[in-house]
Order: sequence, then C-alpha cells, then structure tokens
Amino acid sequence: MVSDIALSVLDLAPVVEGSTPTEALRNSVDLARHVEALGYRRLWVAEHHNMPGIASSTPAVLIGQLAGATSRIRVGSGGVMLPNHAPLTIAEQFGMLEALFPGRIDLGLGRAPGTDQLTAAALRRAQDPFRNEDDFPEQLADLRGFLRGDLPRDNPYHRIHAVPNNGYEVPIWLLGSSGFSAQLAGELGLPFSFAHHFSAGNTEPAVELYRSSFRPSEVLERPYVMLGVAIVAAEDDERAQALNGPANLQFLRLRQGRPGLLPTPEESATALRDPSAQQFVASRGASQIVGGPDTVRRGIEQLLARTNADELMITTSTFDHTDRRRSYEIVADVMDLRPADVDVAPQSA
Repeated sequence: MVSDIALSVLDLAPVVEGSTPTEALRNSVDLARHVEALGYRRLWVAEHHNMPGIASSTPAVLIGQLAGATSRIRVGSGGVMLPNHAPLTIAEQFGMLEALFPGRIDLGLGRAPGTDQLTAAALRRAQDPFRNEDDFPEQLADLRGFLRGDLPRDNPYHRIHAVPNNGYEVPIWLLGSSGFSAQLAGELGLPFSFAHHFSAGNTEPAVELYRSSFRPSEVLERPYVMLGVAIVAAEDDERAQALNGPANLQFLRLRQGRPGLLPTPEESATALRDPSAQQFVASRGASQIVGGPDTVRRGIEQLLARTNADELMITTSTFDHTDRRRSYEIVADVMDLRPADVDVAPQSA
C-alpha cells in the first residue's frame, strides 16, 4: 500500500526572484520544522555551486542549523560531492554533526561535482582540479576509515584521527543517477538513493543493478532503495501545473547553461509558451508527479509498482514558500503520515 512507504524531503533551498539567499535559508529552517511535524522521516540538503537559485552550497553548515531547529527528524546531505573535498574534511564535519546531534545525521555521498567543470576546478585547487571521479572508491574507503577510526596500517593516513569521532561510521548512503554508484553501493552493502527526479530513464536499470550487486554487510542485511522524486501537489491538477511552471523554466535554463533564480509564475507562464519549451516540459514530466491529491496518489503508486522502492525523498520547488509547505501537507495526507513515523534510530535505513 502507498501508506507503507517511508517518506522524506530533499530541500534545495530555492532562491526566488526578488528574494535573497538569507530568506531562502530561513524558509529551509521553517520547512524543516514543518515536515518534522508532519511525520517525514528525514530531511536532506544538496551541494550545488555557482547556481544562484540554490542556497545550499555548504551542506554541513546548513545541516547544523536544520538539526538545531528540530528534535526528531533525521538530517543529512543529499549529497556531499566527495570529489570536491578531502575525505578527512568530510569526516571531521560529519563527526562534529554526529557529536552535536547523536543518532540524527545521515551522510549521502555523490561522485559528480555538483557544478560546471570550471567551478569544480576552483573547488579542488589543492588537488588535481580536472581529475575525473575514477578514484571515488578509494576516497570513499578513506572516508569510512576516518569515520570509524580503522584505516589499515598500509594506508599513509592511518595515524591520523578525525576529531570529533564517536568511533562508528555516520550512516552513509551512496547517491547516483547512473549505474556506477548503484553497483558500488550494492557491493559495499550500503543504502542507495537514485536521482529519479532528473534521470528517470535510468531509474529501473540502476535499481536492478543495485539489487543484483548487493552483498549483505554490517550496515544492511538486504538492499534499501530510496528514490528522489519531484512532486508538486495542490488542491487540483490545474493549480499544481501552474505552481510547477517556475521550476520547469529554471531547470530549462540550467540545461541551456543559464542557471538563475527561481522565476516568477508570470515570467514562467510567458516563457513556457514557446514550442521548444513546451516540448522540454513534456519530456520532464516523465520524472515528476504534479497534480491534486488523487493524481499524486496514482503517481506514487505507479512509481512504487515499477521500482518497489523502500523510501521516497520528495523535492518541491515553488515560487511561494506557502505553496511549498502546502504541497508537503497534501503529500503527507495522501501517504497517511503521522509524527510517530519519524525514525530517529542511528541505523542508515
């Protein structure tokens, strides 16, 4: 049944036209409190750079604020882009967060830069700035060793200790939009989160690859799949489609190499009349669930029937923060969520 699925939130901290990053981050804190009260399991924020319309460039800093503003919901990264950072830095940041908020922190990791190549080079000036992500498994092994304090003796960093460190691994998830992370997560016995919201065509193959590659570990006995999905819910289908216009236009401009603020509904309505824009919106609709309560329920049921996912992580961008709050309320009602559903145990899944 649809109400059996775990439900979480991915917040991109959208910065809208006429507003500021400060207001966007205040809205993120407000949203954290709101979705916790509704019964969502976890709240993650994503690392993006050189994108004026997304304020969550530094997940570890924002996670601390969101966890401090709440009391039960798990808070984490969806994700931290590991190639942009030294593993020791991430171990120290998330060791600190875990020490401050025991049993409530998740560490979702991605292998893409989360930005364009030039910005990635600026982020990685102390490393080889234009390297690819082929050494991701090695970086991940170092990070896990720092978190657990058990780097092998043949590792050149084995005498270094990440501080603070509680002596166990902060729950790690691997994120992906293709097969690489799916297979690696399966081989390591880690939970896997797939970006269905922008790579819907790869969802089912990646999930199948993860499950077929899975090996039980000290973290998980069986595979655990979470899907990131874009949902905009409103009182009826027409209203939801109108609310989704700004996000569609913003994503179109991003694909055109013109990242910017979340545009107004009026600007979106005009710009999206263009035939090529309409074609883009229609193709993007395959990865979204947009509509009134009945449409949202059907969309979730269909997605779960195809993937048998264990958890959905919803991302919603609307111009008006009130509409975003309301969208999560409608989905919570469709899913029959209750505050008691929030899982604060330290396990990954």
